[in-house]
Amino acid sequence: MPPEVRAVWQVARYLRERVDGDPHLRDLWIGGEVSNLTVASSGHLYFTLDFVQPAGVGALQAEFERRKAQFEAEGLFEESRKRPLPVFPRRIGVVTSAKGAALHDIQTVLERRWPMATLMLQHAAVQGEEAAVDIAEAIRAIAPKNDPSRCPDVLIVGRGGGSTEDLWAFNEEPVVRAIFGCPVPVVSAVGHETDTTLADLVADRRAPTPSAAAEMVAPDRVDVARHVQSVQARGLMHVSRRLAASSQTVDRTITRIERQLPDTRPLHRSITGRADSMMHAVHRSIVEAREQTAGLAAQLRTLSPLATLDRGYALVAREDGVTPVPSAGDAQPGDAVQIRWRDGTRTARVESGQ
Repeated sequence: MPPEVRAVWQVARYLRERVDGDPHLRDLWIGGEVSNLTVASSGHLYFTLDFVQPAGVGALQAEFERRKAQFEAEGLFEESRKRPLPVFPRRIGVVTSAKGAALHDIQTVLERRWPMATLMLQHAAVQGEEAAVDIAEAIRAIAPKNDPSRCPDVLIVGRGGGSTEDLWAFNEEPVVRAIFGCPVPVVSAVGHETDTTLADLVADRRAPTPSAAAEMVAPDRVDVARHVQSVQARGLMHVSRRLAASSQTVDRTITRIERQLPDTRPLHRSITGRADSMMHAVHRSIVEAREQTAGLAAQLRTLSPLATLDRGYALVAREDGVTPVPSAGDAQPGDAVQIRWRDGTRTARVESGQ
Protein backbone atom coordinates (compact mmCIF):
# COMPACT_ATOMS: atom_id res chain seq x y z
CA MET A 1 0.00 0.00 0.00
CA PRO A 2 1.38 3.42 -0.89
CA PRO A 3 1.92 5.84 2.11
CA GLU A 4 -0.87 8.25 2.92
CA VAL A 5 0.05 11.77 1.79
CA ARG A 6 -0.99 14.72 4.01
CA ALA A 7 -1.06 18.40 3.16
CA VAL A 8 1.24 20.76 5.03
CA TRP A 9 -1.65 22.55 6.71
CA GLN A 10 -3.00 19.24 7.95
CA VAL A 11 0.30 18.34 9.63
CA ALA A 12 0.64 21.85 11.10
CA ARG A 13 -2.90 21.72 12.53
CA TYR A 14 -2.30 18.27 13.95
CA LEU A 15 0.88 19.39 15.75
CA ARG A 16 -0.73 22.60 17.00
CA GLU A 17 -3.67 20.71 18.47
CA ARG A 18 -1.35 18.29 20.22
CA VAL A 19 0.80 21.09 21.66
CA ASP A 20 -2.10 23.33 22.69
CA GLY A 21 -3.88 20.44 24.32
CA ASP A 22 -0.90 19.28 26.40
CA PRO A 23 -0.61 21.26 29.71
CA HIS A 24 3.07 20.25 30.03
CA LEU A 25 3.93 22.09 26.82
CA ARG A 26 2.23 25.40 27.65
CA ASP A 27 4.55 28.35 28.43
CA LEU A 28 7.49 26.12 27.62
CA TRP A 29 10.90 27.85 27.65
CA ILE A 30 13.72 26.33 25.65
CA GLY A 31 17.36 27.28 26.06
CA GLY A 32 19.61 26.79 23.08
CA GLU A 33 22.12 28.26 20.69
CA VAL A 34 21.10 31.11 18.39
CA SER A 35 21.73 30.23 14.74
CA ASN A 36 21.74 32.22 11.51
CA LEU A 37 22.78 35.33 13.39
CA THR A 38 23.39 38.39 11.22
CA VAL A 39 24.99 41.59 12.51
CA ALA A 40 23.97 44.55 10.39
CA SER A 41 26.13 47.65 9.92
CA SER A 42 23.54 49.60 11.91
CA GLY A 43 24.32 47.46 14.94
CA HIS A 44 21.05 45.50 14.81
CA LEU A 45 21.02 41.74 15.31
CA TYR A 46 18.86 39.49 13.14
CA PHE A 47 18.05 35.84 13.87
CA THR A 48 15.11 33.46 13.52
CA LEU A 49 13.69 33.30 17.08
CA ASP A 50 10.32 34.84 17.96
CA PHE A 51 11.51 35.91 21.51
CA VAL A 52 14.78 35.84 23.51
CA GLN A 53 16.00 37.31 26.80
CA PRO A 54 19.04 36.77 29.04
CA ALA A 55 18.63 34.24 31.82
CA GLY A 56 19.68 34.53 35.51
CA VAL A 57 22.29 37.16 36.32
CA GLY A 58 22.35 38.19 32.67
CA ALA A 59 18.83 39.58 33.00
CA LEU A 60 19.82 41.62 36.07
CA GLN A 61 22.89 42.96 34.31
CA ALA A 62 20.79 44.01 31.32
CA GLU A 63 18.39 45.85 33.64
CA PHE A 64 21.32 47.44 35.46
CA GLU A 65 22.71 48.81 32.19
CA ARG A 66 19.29 50.09 31.14
CA ARG A 67 18.79 52.00 34.39
CA LYS A 68 22.36 53.25 34.36
CA ALA A 69 21.87 54.73 30.88
CA GLN A 70 18.59 56.35 31.95
CA PHE A 71 20.01 58.01 35.06
CA GLU A 72 23.17 59.02 33.25
CA ALA A 73 21.10 60.75 30.58
CA GLU A 74 19.27 62.67 33.33
CA GLY A 75 22.59 63.91 34.75
CA LEU A 76 22.36 62.08 38.07
CA PHE A 77 25.96 60.85 37.82
CA GLU A 78 27.58 64.17 36.85
CA GLU A 79 30.86 64.75 38.68
CA SER A 80 30.27 68.52 38.68
CA ARG A 81 27.32 68.18 41.09
CA LYS A 82 29.15 66.07 43.66
CA ARG A 83 30.00 67.80 46.93
CA PRO A 84 33.14 67.63 49.08
CA LEU A 85 32.98 65.91 52.45
CA PRO A 86 33.22 68.02 55.64
CA VAL A 87 36.69 68.10 57.19
CA PHE A 88 35.61 67.89 60.84
CA PRO A 89 32.06 66.45 60.99
CA ARG A 90 30.17 66.87 64.24
CA ARG A 91 27.28 64.56 63.30
CA ILE A 92 27.71 61.49 61.09
CA GLY A 93 24.55 59.83 59.79
CA VAL A 94 24.29 56.14 58.87
CA VAL A 95 21.47 54.43 56.96
CA THR A 96 21.83 50.65 57.24
CA SER A 97 20.46 47.69 59.17
CA ALA A 98 20.75 48.12 62.93
CA LYS A 99 21.51 44.39 63.21
CA GLY A 100 24.06 44.13 60.41
CA ALA A 101 27.84 43.82 60.62
CA ALA A 102 28.21 47.02 58.61
CA LEU A 103 27.01 49.16 61.54
CA HIS A 104 29.46 47.48 63.93
CA ASP A 105 32.35 48.09 61.52
CA ILE A 106 31.42 51.77 61.13
CA GLN A 107 31.08 52.27 64.90
CA THR A 108 34.47 50.68 65.57
CA VAL A 109 36.26 52.93 63.10
CA LEU A 110 34.52 56.13 64.27
CA GLU A 111 35.27 55.42 67.93
CA ARG A 112 38.93 54.95 67.10
CA ARG A 113 39.40 57.87 64.72
CA TRP A 114 36.89 60.61 65.68
CA PRO A 115 34.96 59.77 68.90
CA MET A 116 33.87 63.39 69.44
CA ALA A 117 31.36 63.08 66.57
CA THR A 118 27.76 62.02 67.24
CA LEU A 119 26.60 58.97 65.28
CA MET A 120 23.02 59.23 63.99
CA LEU A 121 21.54 55.85 62.97
CA GLN A 122 18.45 55.41 60.80
CA HIS A 123 17.58 51.73 60.54
CA ALA A 124 16.48 50.34 57.17
CA ALA A 125 16.00 46.90 55.67
CA VAL A 126 18.82 46.45 53.18
CA GLN A 127 17.59 43.29 51.46
CA GLY A 128 14.26 42.04 50.15
CA GLU A 129 11.33 43.33 48.14
CA GLU A 130 10.59 46.30 50.42
CA ALA A 131 14.23 47.27 51.01
CA ALA A 132 14.45 49.94 48.29
CA VAL A 133 11.47 51.91 49.62
CA ASP A 134 12.70 51.45 53.19
CA ILE A 135 16.18 52.78 52.37
CA ALA A 136 14.80 55.77 50.47
CA GLU A 137 12.46 56.70 53.34
CA ALA A 138 15.32 56.35 55.84
CA ILE A 139 17.48 58.75 53.83
CA ARG A 140 14.71 61.36 53.73
CA ALA A 141 13.99 60.86 57.45
CA ILE A 142 17.57 61.32 58.68
CA ALA A 143 18.29 64.26 56.36
CA PRO A 144 15.03 66.21 55.82
CA LYS A 145 15.26 68.97 53.24
CA ASN A 146 12.88 71.25 55.15
CA ASP A 147 14.83 71.09 58.44
CA PRO A 148 18.62 71.48 57.98
CA SER A 149 19.12 71.69 61.75
CA ARG A 150 18.23 67.99 62.05
CA CYS A 151 20.53 66.86 59.26
CA PRO A 152 23.91 65.21 59.87
CA ASP A 153 27.00 66.81 58.36
CA VAL A 154 27.59 63.74 56.17
CA LEU A 155 25.66 60.52 55.50
CA ILE A 156 26.85 56.93 54.97
CA VAL A 157 24.44 54.63 53.11
CA GLY A 158 25.24 50.96 52.68
CA ARG A 159 25.47 47.37 53.84
CA GLY A 160 27.88 44.44 53.92
CA GLY A 161 28.64 42.05 51.10
CA GLY A 162 26.28 39.69 49.32
CA SER A 163 25.18 38.38 45.95
CA THR A 164 23.94 40.54 43.10
CA GLU A 165 20.39 39.80 44.18
CA ASP A 166 21.20 40.71 47.81
CA LEU A 167 22.54 44.12 46.78
CA TRP A 168 19.85 44.82 44.19
CA ALA A 169 17.91 47.26 46.39
CA PHE A 170 20.73 49.77 45.90
CA ASN A 171 20.07 49.68 42.14
CA GLU A 172 16.42 50.61 42.52
CA GLU A 173 15.11 54.00 41.42
CA PRO A 174 13.78 55.14 44.85
CA VAL A 175 17.23 54.75 46.42
CA VAL A 176 19.04 56.45 43.55
CA ARG A 177 16.73 59.46 43.58
CA ALA A 178 16.78 59.71 47.39
CA ILE A 179 20.58 59.89 47.36
CA PHE A 180 20.50 62.41 44.52
CA GLY A 181 18.10 64.64 46.46
CA CYS A 182 19.84 64.34 49.83
CA PRO A 183 20.75 67.82 51.17
CA VAL A 184 24.08 66.63 52.68
CA PRO A 185 27.04 64.77 51.09
CA VAL A 186 26.47 61.02 50.80
CA VAL A 187 29.06 58.24 50.90
CA SER A 188 27.87 54.95 49.40
CA ALA A 189 29.34 51.79 50.96
CA VAL A 190 27.60 48.78 49.44
CA GLY A 191 29.09 45.31 49.50
CA HIS A 192 32.76 44.69 48.79
CA GLU A 193 35.29 46.51 46.65
CA THR A 194 34.39 44.56 43.51
CA ASP A 195 30.68 45.35 43.79
CA THR A 196 29.30 48.39 41.96
CA THR A 197 25.74 49.65 42.34
CA LEU A 198 23.85 52.63 40.98
CA ALA A 199 23.93 54.06 44.52
CA ASP A 200 27.73 54.14 44.21
CA LEU A 201 27.50 56.13 40.98
CA VAL A 202 25.04 58.77 42.23
CA ALA A 203 26.64 59.29 45.67
CA ASP A 204 29.12 62.11 46.27
CA ARG A 205 31.79 59.55 47.19
CA ARG A 206 32.01 55.80 46.88
CA ALA A 207 33.74 53.63 49.51
CA PRO A 208 34.71 50.00 48.83
CA THR A 209 33.45 48.83 52.26
CA PRO A 210 31.52 50.26 55.25
CA SER A 211 34.77 50.45 57.26
CA ALA A 212 36.42 52.42 54.48
CA ALA A 213 33.42 54.77 54.42
CA ALA A 214 33.91 55.52 58.12
CA GLU A 215 37.60 56.24 57.53
CA MET A 216 36.64 58.49 54.63
CA VAL A 217 34.25 60.71 56.62
CA ALA A 218 36.16 60.82 59.93
CA PRO A 219 39.58 62.41 60.35
CA ASP A 220 42.15 60.66 62.52
CA ARG A 221 42.31 62.46 65.86
CA VAL A 222 46.00 61.54 66.23
CA ASP A 223 46.85 63.19 62.91
CA VAL A 224 44.75 66.24 63.83
CA ALA A 225 46.56 66.60 67.17
CA ARG A 226 49.94 66.40 65.45
CA HIS A 227 48.87 69.01 62.92
CA VAL A 228 47.70 71.37 65.69
CA GLN A 229 51.01 70.96 67.50
CA SER A 230 52.91 71.64 64.29
CA VAL A 231 50.90 74.80 63.60
CA GLN A 232 51.43 75.95 67.18
CA ALA A 233 55.19 75.41 66.93
CA ARG A 234 55.37 77.30 63.63
CA GLY A 235 53.34 80.14 65.13
CA LEU A 236 55.64 80.45 68.14
CA MET A 237 58.68 80.40 65.86
CA HIS A 238 57.17 83.10 63.67
CA VAL A 239 56.37 85.32 66.68
CA SER A 240 59.89 84.82 68.08
CA ARG A 241 61.45 85.82 64.78
CA ARG A 242 59.28 88.91 64.55
CA LEU A 243 60.19 89.91 68.10
CA ALA A 244 63.88 89.40 67.40
CA ALA A 245 63.63 91.46 64.23
CA SER A 246 61.73 94.22 66.07
CA SER A 247 64.37 94.24 68.83
CA GLN A 248 67.14 94.65 66.27
CA THR A 249 65.24 97.49 64.62
CA VAL A 250 64.88 99.25 67.99
CA ASP A 251 68.59 98.83 68.70
CA ARG A 252 69.55 100.30 65.32
CA THR A 253 67.19 103.21 65.82
CA ILE A 254 68.64 103.98 69.25
CA THR A 255 72.16 103.82 67.85
CA ARG A 256 71.30 106.38 65.16
CA ILE A 257 69.69 108.66 67.76
CA GLU A 258 72.74 108.42 70.05
CA ARG A 259 74.97 109.50 67.21
CA GLN A 260 72.84 112.56 66.52
CA LEU A 261 72.17 113.70 70.11
CA PRO A 262 74.78 114.54 72.78
CA ASP A 263 73.27 112.57 75.64
CA THR A 264 70.61 109.91 74.89
CA ARG A 265 71.41 107.29 77.49
CA PRO A 266 68.20 107.90 79.51
CA LEU A 267 66.19 107.67 76.28
CA HIS A 268 68.05 104.48 75.36
CA ARG A 269 67.26 102.92 78.69
CA SER A 270 63.62 103.96 78.43
CA ILE A 271 63.13 102.55 74.91
CA THR A 272 65.05 99.39 75.73
CA GLY A 273 63.00 98.88 78.86
CA ARG A 274 59.76 99.30 76.98
CA ALA A 275 60.88 96.90 74.26
CA ASP A 276 61.87 94.32 76.85
CA SER A 277 58.53 94.74 78.59
CA MET A 278 56.68 94.22 75.32
CA MET A 279 58.67 91.08 74.53
CA HIS A 280 58.06 89.68 78.04
CA ALA A 281 54.32 90.44 77.73
CA VAL A 282 54.04 88.69 74.37
CA HIS A 283 56.01 85.71 75.67
CA ARG A 284 53.81 85.54 78.77
CA SER A 285 50.67 85.60 76.60
CA ILE A 286 52.01 82.75 74.50
CA VAL A 287 52.80 80.67 77.58
CA GLU A 288 49.35 81.35 79.08
CA ALA A 289 47.62 80.39 75.82
CA ARG A 290 49.61 77.17 75.66
CA GLU A 291 48.75 76.31 79.28
CA GLN A 292 45.08 77.11 78.67
CA THR A 293 45.02 74.85 75.60
CA ALA A 294 46.67 72.04 77.55
CA GLY A 295 44.13 72.48 80.34
CA LEU A 296 41.19 72.28 77.96
CA ALA A 297 42.65 69.16 76.37
CA ALA A 298 43.00 67.57 79.81
CA GLN A 299 39.37 68.44 80.61
CA LEU A 300 38.22 66.89 77.36
CA ARG A 301 40.12 63.70 78.15
CA THR A 302 38.61 63.63 81.66
CA LEU A 303 35.06 64.16 80.41
CA SER A 304 35.40 61.64 77.59
CA PRO A 305 33.39 58.44 78.12
CA LEU A 306 36.43 56.55 76.88
CA ALA A 307 38.39 57.73 79.95
CA THR A 308 35.58 56.41 82.16
CA LEU A 309 35.92 53.01 80.53
CA ASP A 310 39.65 53.02 81.24
CA ARG A 311 38.83 53.22 84.97
CA GLY A 312 36.93 49.92 84.87
CA TYR A 313 33.40 51.11 84.13
CA ALA A 314 31.12 49.99 81.29
CA LEU A 315 28.51 51.69 79.09
CA VAL A 316 25.11 50.08 78.49
CA ALA A 317 23.18 50.81 75.28
CA ARG A 318 20.22 49.41 73.40
CA GLU A 319 20.71 46.60 70.93
CA ASP A 320 21.62 49.14 68.23
CA GLY A 321 24.70 50.11 70.24
CA VAL A 322 23.81 53.81 69.97
CA THR A 323 20.84 54.56 72.25
CA PRO A 324 22.06 54.72 75.88
CA VAL A 325 20.30 52.95 78.80
CA PRO A 326 20.87 55.47 81.63
CA SER A 327 19.09 53.58 84.42
CA ALA A 328 18.04 50.07 85.43
CA GLY A 329 14.40 51.03 85.08
CA ASP A 330 14.92 51.59 81.35
CA ALA A 331 15.88 47.92 80.80
CA GLN A 332 12.99 45.46 81.05
CA PRO A 333 13.24 41.64 81.22
CA GLY A 334 13.68 40.27 77.74
CA ASP A 335 15.31 43.45 76.37
CA ALA A 336 18.55 43.00 74.41
CA VAL A 337 21.34 45.38 75.39
CA GLN A 338 24.91 46.03 74.29
CA ILE A 339 27.55 46.40 77.03
CA ARG A 340 30.77 48.18 76.12
CA TRP A 341 34.01 47.91 78.07
CA ARG A 342 37.35 49.49 77.33
CA ASP A 343 38.49 46.62 75.11
CA GLY A 344 35.29 45.57 73.35
CA THR A 345 31.54 45.04 73.42
CA ARG A 346 29.17 42.16 74.20
CA THR A 347 25.45 41.68 73.59
CA ALA A 348 23.34 40.53 76.54
CA ARG A 349 19.66 40.02 77.40
CA VAL A 350 17.98 41.23 80.61
CA GLU A 351 16.50 38.29 82.53
CA SER A 352 15.18 39.86 85.74
CA GLY A 353 15.52 42.93 87.88
CA GLN A 354 14.12 44.91 90.79
